[in-house]
Amino acid sequence: MVDILAENLSGKAVTGVDGAQLGMLYNITMDLETGKLRSLIVEPDDDSRAGDFEVDENGRYRVPADRVQAIKDHMIIDR
Repeated sequence: MVDILAENLSGKAVTGVDGAQLGMLYNITMDLETGKLRSLIVEPDDDSRAGDFEVDENGRYRVPADRVQAIKDHMIIDR
């Protein structure tokens, strides 16, 4: 697996495997004890739907890190 710096993820578009645009990556969370990525915090597009993702108090989606399928010009997640 290729290492990717968190600073290179900031502002990436987040898209579902179905092609639906979710929004832009706002932040990431991690487990401080293990160092493992926990979740992506996504600033939603105006017309996107959270589906089964948790929504935080600011209306941002909390996408579990294990849903990430690919990272290229944008992030692809399993919805």
